Amino acid sequence: MAMIDRNFTFATNGTVSAADLHNLIDSATIYQDLITGQLPITSVGTNYELLIADATNPNAAPNAVTVYDLFEDALTAGTYTNANISAALTYGTATGTRLVSANATITTGTITTGVIPSLTSSTATFGTTTSTAATITSGTVTNLASTTGTIGTFNSTTGTIGTFNSTTGTIGTINSTTGTIGNLSTTLAGDFTISQGTGTLGTSGVTLGTYGSVSAIPFLTVNAKGIITSATTGTFSTTPADGSITPAKLSQPLTLGTDVATTSGTAIDFTGIPSWAKRIIVMFNAVSTSGISNYLLQIGSGSVLTTGYDSAASSFNSVNVGSTIGFILTAGNVVVASTVSGAVVLVGINPSTNTWVSSGNISNTASPPTNGASHLSGGNRALSGALDRIRITTVNGSDTFDAGSINIMYEG
Repeated sequence: MAMIDRNFTFATNGTVSAADLHNLIDSATIYQDLITGQLPITSVGTNYELLIADATNPNAAPNAVTVYDLFEDALTAGTYTNANISAALTYGTATGTRLVSANATITTGTITTGVIPSLTSSTATFGTTTSTAATITSGTVTNLASTTGTIGTFNSTTGTIGTFNSTTGTIGTINSTTGTIGNLSTTLAGDFTISQGTGTLGTSGVTLGTYGSVSAIPFLTVNAKGIITSATTGTFSTTPADGSITPAKLSQPLTLGTDVATTSGTAIDFTGIPSWAKRIIVMFNAVSTSGISNYLLQIGSGSVLTTGYDSAASSFNSVNVGSTIGFILTAGNVVVASTVSGAVVLVGINPSTNTWVSSGNISNTASPPTNGASHLSGGNRALSGALDRIRITTVNGSDTFDAGSINIMYEG
């Protein structure tokens, strides 16, 4: 019902003008009963009209607007806060940037196209996100796909990412503490790929198999990353060809010592002989002394032994001598100014007892030549350890060397 303002008065039997009637109608107040008393309708069509009053001008008449115009383009620009949308919300083609209020809640819905500058859910935080297709359901990102967009920072504490696909987009930083990336597929730069959550090292082109054997040599090519890029085998013979191994290639080669001049002293020593030496050759080159005492060779392990030898020497002049203080090398006929040349061979015949035997053939020459002689010698001696030194001296131990040189050569 409506109430007429009684402030308007009219004279009895007077005349009421049209303006008075308009003022009377405009000042009428519409009670609630006038609205609630109407019949309700179950649906509103796009052509239905609503009366909307302007609060800034309460004396103005209300305006009419259709439901279609109200939702199509009648809303002016502004901020509408605390808008809770529980059902699906669709809209037409969007241009520009659509901002979502910090207090807005999306319970169910799909964002198909748009830029979300800041989106925070209970289990996932996005710093800056550009996405062509993203669905957020109950705080869980179930499908986040990016084709050309950029995700600046992507943090997850307890959330779950069901499927995470990127083709040409860039993910700046992705951090996860207790969350799970259920299905991550990507091609990394290099030799490693991740597909369906499984990492795979790229193949190098080498055929699977075992390369090399007791009769085949493997030939491998390795790149800078330590990956074998080529593998083949080659054959070799277990028997070296004749003359193909030189003494220098042996593990215990034939070794020549340093030639020592025999121009002073009463003894010439060679030390540092390796324990693996099994044959030693002592070579005399025009050696002479100040006297006529027979030449003597002594051996030792740690020190030179001067007793315990069993040795003898003879000359072609039917002179025979023996010695226990060393391997005796000459048998008389050594005159002053004569020189001795030749070789004595030492051989270790029993490694367990370090027993050595000697065999010598040297000659001394003099002037006139009839004073010269050839000497044969031999003997044996066991040591307490590996032979490591040799001494060349004379039987009397006092004659001094005054000419020539001596050297040794040994082998294993």
